[in-house]
Order: sequence, then structure tokens, then C-alpha cells
Amino acid sequence: MKRAAIIWMLATAILCGVGPAGGPRTGALVVAGGGDLPEAIVKKFIELAGGVDSPVVVIPTAGESAGYSAGWKGADFLRKAGCKQVTVLHTQSRTEADSLPFVAPLRKAKGVWFPGGRQWRLVDSYLHTRTQRELEKVLERGGVIGGTSAGATIQGSYLVRGAREGNTVMMAPGYEAGFGYLRNVAVDQHLIKRRREKDLEAVIVAHPELLGIGIDEGTAIIVQGDVLEVMGASKVAIYEAGKPYYFLPALERFDLRTRQRVR
Repeated sequence: MKRAAIIWMLATAILCGVGPAGGPRTGALVVAGGGDLPEAIVKKFIELAGGVDSPVVVIPTAGESAGYSAGWKGADFLRKAGCKQVTVLHTQSRTEADSLPFVAPLRKAKGVWFPGGRQWRLVDSYLHTRTQRELEKVLERGGVIGGTSAGATIQGSYLVRGAREGNTVMMAPGYEAGFGYLRNVAVDQHLIKRRREKDLEAVIVAHPELLGIGIDEGTAIIVQGDVLEVMGASKVAIYEAGKPYYFLPALERFDLRTRQRVR
């Protein structure tokens, strides 16, 4: 059986499961909608990782380059914010991603950040590998996983815009399974900036068990347990089956499990 077919079957099994939406049982998530990240969001990520002395890993594999140096400038936003231990980790080889030497930095990491690019590259390299398991252990240890744009969408259980053909395809067989830090959730990004407000509606119609979350640029959700808080310059949209989508402004809190605002 071809690998794409296997991944599609696994994705279908995940999506057919019933249960409420939710966040990580331990640890935290920073899920950002792309564009320029406000300083406050960067500082929040570092705080959740344990401070500037904590080891942090940046995984830029969603990007277009075949290789990234240890001093890759895309990680400078963390270095400039004071982080003293920043490791850039990248491979396009699933065999390498499944190896102990490759995951060594993740085994001591307190924070991991996924920059933007194309989601399918993260799926091809890391889904169902030792790397993915070590990423989950970062959360189990109480650490934080963050990401922006494609690095936000990959954190949902259902992956939108995963098609190799282009990022306008919302549902792509073979590329519908994300890393699942947000359970029964589909995440979209660049929401208002790129006029994508309606795009998640078709996904929720096709998969009514999912909760859809659309995040605009310069904005993030901070997720601890089953509660998210909106942070940044713009808004977050919530999508549920049978209901019109609605927006949460900055500082608003929302319970993923009950699908209710937290007063």
C-alpha cells in the first residue's frame, strides 16, 4: 500500500473518532496566524518555555529550503528576545526523523517553534515518526509548542491547506492529519488579512465533529488545558457545525471542550 494511502487511512480514523475538542493535558500551545508577531506573543512563548535560559528548538521544515544552518536568521526573533539556547532542527528524510541522534535536541527542549511555509512538508518529514513522539513529550514535560502560519495549522488534528498542489485547497486526501495537539480542531491562519473568513465553513460541513479556529495575522491563541486566550492585534474566528462563525477579540477566553466563552 502506498504511503499516501496509509496516511489517508490514519487521517480518516482520527477524524471519524468522536469526542470534544480540547488542548494539551499538560504544557501549552502558542498558535499564531502569521504576519509580524507582536513582541508580547514572543515573550509569552519564552515565558511558557521557562525563560530565556531554557533550550528551545526551531523546526523550519515547512519552508522551501533543502537545508537550514545552525545560525538560520529565521530563528533570530528568539535570539533577539534573549534566548540563549536555540537549536535549528531540520530534515527532509523520514529515516533521519526516526533516528535517536536527530531527536536528541528535542529530548531536552522546553519549547519548540514551527515557522511558516507549507504544511505538507511537515507531514512528509515528521508525521508518525520518532520526531513526532518526542514533540509530544515536550508537552508531557510541561513545555510549550508554538508556531505561526503553517506552523499553526499543523497543530490541529485536522490539517487544512495541506495539498501539495497549492494552499487554496482546504481538504486534501493524504494530507488531512495534523499533529493533533488540539484535538478535534482544524486551524486556519492569515484569516482576515487574506480574506479567508469563509474558507473553514466547508471543512466544518464535511466534518461537523470538528471545531474550526481561524486566526488573523499578528494574533495568536495561547492554549493551556482546554482553554484558549486570544492575544495580539486582531481577532480569532470560531466555527461550529450548524452555526454562523463569530469572532473573539484580544483577551477573550474560550473553552474548547464546552465551546463557550469563559467569563
